[in-house]
Amino acid sequence: MATESDILVIGGGITGMSMAYLAARSGKTVTVLEAGEKFGGLLDTFEIGGTRLEKFYHHFFLDDRELHWLLHELGLSNNVMYRETSMGIYRDGKIHDFNTPTDLLRFSPLNLLDKVRFGATSFLLGKFYNWRKHEERSAYEWFKKWCGERVTATIWEPLLRVKFGVHYKDVPLAWMIGRLGQRLNSRKNGKEMLGYLDGSLQVLNDRLTERLRTMGVQLVASSPVTEILVENGKVSGAKTAASEFRANQVIATVPNQVIAQLIKPLNETFAAKLNEVKYFGAFCTILELDRPLSHVYWLNMADADFPFGGVIEHTNFIGANKYGNTHIVYLSRYFTAEEEMAKLSEEELKQTMLQGVRKAFPEFSEKHLKNVHVFRTNTAATVCDLNFSTKVKACRSEIEGFTIANMMHIYPDERSVNNAIRVAANVCQSLGMDCEEVPLGNSLSGQIGIK
Repeated sequence: MATESDILVIGGGITGMSMAYLAARSGKTVTVLEAGEKFGGLLDTFEIGGTRLEKFYHHFFLDDRELHWLLHELGLSNNVMYRETSMGIYRDGKIHDFNTPTDLLRFSPLNLLDKVRFGATSFLLGKFYNWRKHEERSAYEWFKKWCGERVTATIWEPLLRVKFGVHYKDVPLAWMIGRLGQRLNSRKNGKEMLGYLDGSLQVLNDRLTERLRTMGVQLVASSPVTEILVENGKVSGAKTAASEFRANQVIATVPNQVIAQLIKPLNETFAAKLNEVKYFGAFCTILELDRPLSHVYWLNMADADFPFGGVIEHTNFIGANKYGNTHIVYLSRYFTAEEEMAKLSEEELKQTMLQGVRKAFPEFSEKHLKNVHVFRTNTAATVCDLNFSTKVKACRSEIEGFTIANMMHIYPDERSVNNAIRVAANVCQSLGMDCEEVPLGNSLSGQIGIK
C-alpha cells in the first residue's frame, strides 16, 4: 500500500530537511526520501578526538539571519560561537596576512597604486554594485580593467582558477558581487567574524531530524527514487525499490543530473535543459596534526602548481582542545569531471596533497601527522558562467505537480546552510505555504526561478 502525504521531498540534505520543516510547520503532511543511509547531505560529519567534525568545512556569517532563525526555532541559539578569524594569501612562496588595510599596505607583491585599486574595487563591488546589472560581464575582464593587470594576475586570476578551473574567465561579475558582499557583511569593527556550531553541524542535523519526527514527518533513508509517478498528466508521487509514495506535490532537492534522469521518461526536452547546468566536484583532504601548520585560519593559494586552492586550519578558528589537542587542517580543491585529478584514487590524492603541503610548508614533517582523511563529492557547486540565470530553471517546473529546489537556485550567492534555508523558504512560499516568519537577510539566494 502506498504512503500518502501532502508533500513528498526527494533528497534529505539541508535544503530538503529545511523544506520539510517549513512545510510541516505550515500544517502539511510530509515525507522525505533520502538515497543515502544518513540525512544531512554535505553536513555529514565524522569523529576526531571525541568531537564531530564536518567532512566538508563549514562556517557561518554574522548576517546569516535565516540560519539564526532556524537555530532559534530548534533551541540551538546558545550553541553558536562567533570568533574573529584570520585570512592569508600564499604568494611568491610565503604567507601574507590579508585581514586589515595595514596588511594590504604590507602586501609586497603589489605597489601602492595596485593596493589602492584592489581595496577600492573590492569595497565597491561588495557594497554598492547591483548583481542584476552585471551578469553579462566577466569578473576576470572587469578586474583586468579596473584593478589592473598586476592585481588580476597576482590575486584574482589565481583565486578564480582554483575555484572555477577552466571556467575562470567566464565567471560573471554578479557572482563576485554576491561573494564579496557576504564577506563584508560579516565584519565587525573592521574585523571578520565567523560562526560555528559548538559540537559541529551534527548538532543541527540531529536536532532538526528529531524535530521533524516529532512533527510527524516521515523520514525514509536508503531509498533512492527509481521512478516518478504520474496520474492524469500530473505527478502524483515517486517509487523506490521497496515502496510507492503518493503526494499532492513532489519537490526534488537533489542535483539536476539526478532529476533529469528521473523525469526524462516524462519530458525529455526538459531533462536536457536541466543537464545544461554543470557541477563542480570537491575534494577535502583533512590532516590531523600534533601542532599547527600556520597561524592563519583561511589561506588562499595564489601561487601556481599546488594541488589545493585553500588551506583551512580549522583549529585556528575552533581550539584544538575541542579535538583532544589535535590540530585540524582542510586542504580544499574544486574539480571538473574532465580534469585528471578527478580520476585519482584516494591514496593517489592523499600523496598528491601531502606533496603540496611539503612544498608550501618546508617545516612540515610527516612525523607530526596523526592521520589523513579524504572526502569527495561530485556536486559541490554549480558552474556559474555568464548569464547563468538563463540556465536556472523555474522551481515550478514544466511538469505539473513537480517542483525543483536545489543548488542552482542559490545563484548568484555562494552555497551555504543559510542560503539553502532561504531557497527552501522562498520555494515553500511560492507553493502557498506561510513562511513569512523566516527573516530575510542579505542573501541573494532564492530569487531566480522562484515566483
